[in-house]
Amino acid sequence: MSELRFPIRVKPGAKRDAVGGTWDGAFGEALVVSVRAPAVDGKANEAVCRVLAGALSVRIRDLAVVKGHRSRDKLVEVRDAPPGCSEHVAELRRSGGESRGAR
Repeated sequence: MSELRFPIRVKPGAKRDAVGGTWDGAFGEALVVSVRAPAVDGKANEAVCRVLAGALSVRIRDLAVVKGHRSRDKLVEVRDAPPGCSEHVAELRRSGGESRGAR
């Protein structure tokens, strides 16, 4: 097991929690994470960790936002990432529709 870092683009206040798709963001090609939680008082960051943990089959405590706490573009770290986790992230990027660029 090892550490894995990857960029995400958060869509707070979404109709449903979802993971999939890409976004050309501040940290490069990012995985899109939609959460129902609003971007208030860290609620969206907590929801991001919960939703990503479920999508990647890891414990919530093994996920952390390491950059971009107050931004939609974030860098996430998975501590003790299981084998194949980076491939699973790449698969999630490919799912969920077309790539969108930041405007």
